[in-house]
Amino acid sequence: MALLTSPLHERHVALGAKLGEFGGWSMPLEYADGGVVAEHTAVREAVGLFDVSHLGKATVKGPGAADFVNACLTNDLGRIAPGQAQYTLCCDQTGGVVDDLIVYLHGPDHLLLVPNAANTAEVVRRLQAAAPEGVEVTDEHRDHVVLAVQGPQSDAVLVGAGLPVGHDYMSFVTATFDGTEVVVCRTGYTGERGYELIAPVAVATSLWDALVEAGAEHGLRAAGLGARDTLRTEMGYPLHGQDLSLEITPVQARAAWAIGWDKPTFWGKEALAAERAAKPARVLRGIKAVGRGIPRAHMTVVLGEGEESRTVGEVTSGTFSPTLRTGIGLALVAADVPADARVAVDVRGRRMEFDLVKPPFVDTGVRG
Repeated sequence: MALLTSPLHERHVALGAKLGEFGGWSMPLEYADGGVVAEHTAVREAVGLFDVSHLGKATVKGPGAADFVNACLTNDLGRIAPGQAQYTLCCDQTGGVVDDLIVYLHGPDHLLLVPNAANTAEVVRRLQAAAPEGVEVTDEHRDHVVLAVQGPQSDAVLVGAGLPVGHDYMSFVTATFDGTEVVVCRTGYTGERGYELIAPVAVATSLWDALVEAGAEHGLRAAGLGARDTLRTEMGYPLHGQDLSLEITPVQARAAWAIGWDKPTFWGKEALAAERAAKPARVLRGIKAVGRGIPRAHMTVVLGEGEESRTVGEVTSGTFSPTLRTGIGLALVAADVPADARVAVDVRGRRMEFDLVKPPFVDTGVRG
């Protein structure tokens, strides 16, 4: 089946983007004028512009829509008010993670969900199957563009494009751009101050062009999904399908903070509560290279030396950190391994030393 393309596909081609497949979409990995490291550095030091239109978009509307979603997804919508967003998880009855997503609460009868590209249809299917009469769950995956403006200069770029700034982290406002309503969210996946813009496809190119023009004096770079991955790994943010999955529960992935344990119900509550009470056998830890090793997903993690050594886990995400100039990653490690242990990772047949650390690996500016 042919890959889907962003409404901004031609803009990416014109910028010499190297394209790759993400969740059935052809999206930019990096651009010809810099590559991953330059794009990563721009986000940490100035500002980057990402097209993340492959992310899902779905609405839940109707009387009691928020109460319905709250009874399905893990986090507690009672913790936030209209105009705020929340990270949450869609789990199955075993406690496995179908997807992690952001919920934007417009009001008690209107929510916008942004799941991952590959999982949107399944999240929508599950919600539609469970929805009570009067509540409508609509897949709007291809109806909107999603742009992420991330970095210390993100406010200046939005102001230059005539968009509102300054609202609190994990909140959103609506604005008018080119005669069309745009949702301006103080969210992101990079660990830097920034915004995500959700707009109808009809204004995709004019919005992109306005941001590029406004960002010219602030060091803006178009950034691809390669830099998005190194940025999120430096923050220890999980990626579904690697650090969270149907086999990796939020309790194991240290995402239990995104669970409303006191809620009467949510999908997977019984299994997750039981795992929490029993303590998980493995937990997600950060790993940082002592030397020159660069970890990659599925590499084995070993504790001890010689006959005393034992395999204690597996890398789930790994990369070279452009900020720290060293290898970092996330790994599922046996819970009995000390939190500050030094371990070895089998990097292409060579045992390379890594320290277990608590993410994030770099200082965060996300709330700044």
